[in-house]
Amino acid sequence: MNLSGSTDPDPTDPEVTLVTTPEPLSVSVPHPPSRYEAQKRRDWNTFLQYLSNHKPPLTLSRCSGAHVIEFLKYLDQFGKTKVHVTGCPYFGHPTPPAPCACQLKQAWGSLDALIGRLRAAYEENGGQPESNPFGTRAVRIYLREVRESQAKARGVPYEKKRKRPSGGGSMATVKVSVDDGDGGGGDDISSSAPATSTV
Repeated sequence: MNLSGSTDPDPTDPEVTLVTTPEPLSVSVPHPPSRYEAQKRRDWNTFLQYLSNHKPPLTLSRCSGAHVIEFLKYLDQFGKTKVHVTGCPYFGHPTPPAPCACQLKQAWGSLDALIGRLRAAYEENGGQPESNPFGTRAVRIYLREVRESQAKARGVPYEKKRKRPSGGGSMATVKVSVDDGDGGGGDDISSSAPATSTV
């Protein structure tokens, strides 16, 4: 016992037991998924739903590049990009002066980004890279054909400009024209990130 009158316990006194408080537990709160991850999950669930509604229903293991192309064509009904047919007077006209009866479709850039996300999701969900239906040659050819036909029909070339920054490394500046749905051009989006494409 401490005889000095102090109320503080003496750690050398055998009758005194020191109690230490444990360190507070650090609880890590999971961060919400990034916008890309959330979109990838939605796209994956949409594709799985498409397979289950397919006539006859398809399993993922039996899915081929042809089924992926069929899925992309199915998505055209929800597109917002005016793509002129060959007989339309505005075929190849980047800014049509009046509306026309041509259908709206999915823009090539949207399809290309979608395939990139689905290709990644397939492998993240246990699929083997060599059997990935989103990476087949048929899908790449289809995307290339969509890009070329939309560029001709809308008169909007897809430009990829290579630019070398003064720092010595090489970065690509990609300029993509985004249509606002009414067939009248749209905004240009430029990015200085390294350009990637499945085509």
